[in-house]
Amino acid sequence: MTIAIETPRQHNATNLALLLLLATLWGAAYTLVKIGVETIPPLTLIAARTFIAGAILLTIMWLRGIAMPRDPAVWRRFMIQACLNSVIPFTLIAYAEQHVGAGLATILGSNAPIFAFLLALLFVRHERPTLRQSFGVAAGLAGICLVVGVDALNGLGQDVIAQLALVLSAVLFGAAALFGRNFNGLDSMVPAAGSMICGAIMLTPLSLIVDRPWTLTPSAASVAALIALAVFSTALAFVIYFRLIQTLGSVGTTAQAYLRVPLGVGLGVVFLGETLSPTVWIGLVCVVAGIAAMTVPQRKAPPRS
Repeated sequence: MTIAIETPRQHNATNLALLLLLATLWGAAYTLVKIGVETIPPLTLIAARTFIAGAILLTIMWLRGIAMPRDPAVWRRFMIQACLNSVIPFTLIAYAEQHVGAGLATILGSNAPIFAFLLALLFVRHERPTLRQSFGVAAGLAGICLVVGVDALNGLGQDVIAQLALVLSAVLFGAAALFGRNFNGLDSMVPAAGSMICGAIMLTPLSLIVDRPWTLTPSAASVAALIALAVFSTALAFVIYFRLIQTLGSVGTTAQAYLRVPLGVGLGVVFLGETLSPTVWIGLVCVVAGIAAMTVPQRKAPPRS
């Protein structure tokens, strides 16, 4: 029996392919959420999303013979991860997309690498940021200001509140990427399933009380979007996400954001007929440039002979 050993080049190619797949799954999520919230309230949409994703992951784990941990400390970490990576940001995004388009939501929700870097700088890292990292932070924040600032000048309305909710979701995603390092050593399905289960436990009672989902009449398109969102953009995506955190690290994993932005905006334009103002397009360029500067590794100078 021979065992195939993955070379460093193959390992990097695998990570790149997974990063691109994750960007596609999460880029599509904004369009799916936009379709879902047309007839399903945000709280119920996200409760169902986490419940279905958690059930799928538990079933696959059972088939693979993987047991969930029983240590209460691990489950407390699952609960925190759920709040940072699904319960609060998913609900904020679903609420926001009742008022703004999927393309705009993608731009504002994709600044997680910038916030992950800032949070790491404050709480984890001690070295001084490089000039390129400083440029990335400045460009990304400028892009956010360009996207949000135009509407803010016209008065603080629902659109601006929704946009700020999307920015907050990016902050939480950044924090989640850092916290996700607490699960190193576990099969990537374990924290994915654990966080989804905790999310469903928190959100399902609220959905039952607030939305009374048995009284809803969702459209077929919204139900299909919910299923695709739960299966592909949640269950599959989070398994990839936790695997990449172990192999690429927290900031490296958030690099999918600069791939996700054009994908998410493009899907909104093609399938939802959305349009963006010139200022938002400029903000989009700033965000992508900032995220790329933050996450694309620099080439090392060849050693002098």
